[in-house]
Amino acid sequence: MTRIVDTLAEISAQYDALFVDLWGCVHDGVKALPDAVAALQAYRKTGGKVVLVTNSPRPRAGVEKQLVHFGVPDDAWDTIATSGDSARSAMFQGVVGQKVWFIGQPGEEKFFQPLHLLDDPMTIEQVPLAEAEGIVCTGPEDPHADPDVMRPQFLMAKQMGLKLLCANPDIVVDRGHQREWCAGALAKLYAEMGGESLYFGKPHPPIYDLARRRLSALGKVVSDDRILAIGDGILTDIQGAIGEDIDSLFITGGLAAAETKTLRQPDPNALSDYLEKEKSSPTYSIGFLR
Repeated sequence: MTRIVDTLAEISAQYDALFVDLWGCVHDGVKALPDAVAALQAYRKTGGKVVLVTNSPRPRAGVEKQLVHFGVPDDAWDTIATSGDSARSAMFQGVVGQKVWFIGQPGEEKFFQPLHLLDDPMTIEQVPLAEAEGIVCTGPEDPHADPDVMRPQFLMAKQMGLKLLCANPDIVVDRGHQREWCAGALAKLYAEMGGESLYFGKPHPPIYDLARRRLSALGKVVSDDRILAIGDGILTDIQGAIGEDIDSLFITGGLAAAETKTLRQPDPNALSDYLEKEKSSPTYSIGFLR
């Protein structure tokens, strides 16, 4: 059974590092969440390290710019691991071929900028679906459209035997008060249609490997039992933490606010029913990061 806590400070002394989700925890897709920022600033003052672990398809530099735009100060975190960087590394190693069909929104072409982590990255060429060797998806072209609109193209892609590289395993996010579809919804649809989708963000291992490498680069050697993962996605943040055998703090006031009847804190019975339904067991739960 998960333990409901009132503040991060109640439990943070047990941990030397935090793996913190962004969307729904530190910002709402529009602006920073002040209580969350204050909690992370206070934690860092005790000597703890904060690794922002996000399923954003953006490179790390792009997420840094986004944080400035949202008003998240740089003294609330130490380093960033993105699903985008993890997926880009795989793409430039040729995991879906050299000629790729790109699914995404304008402005996300930075995903294809050279990656300096690799000694000999493959040259990637964007081509129409009919000429493609694979698919790269950073998100739907229209985040408000039903993912089913992609069925005709996905049927052709499956018949061609193409693999789909998913740069963001999230199914949905809430931008302010509006819900949007993410790349994970398209990857899920493609897999359900019989195609092969490849994932590099939470809850899958590659992004946790990247997060640990980012943490190590700070000069901080931290054992898994001294890491706490924080997030509002039960199928991404919490499932990923459980898979990595690290403790987790579930933010119930994010994606599962309605199911857990969260106002300031979750309703204990609603939370219990929700976790039983999802077959999940976060170490701790809290309404909002504070």
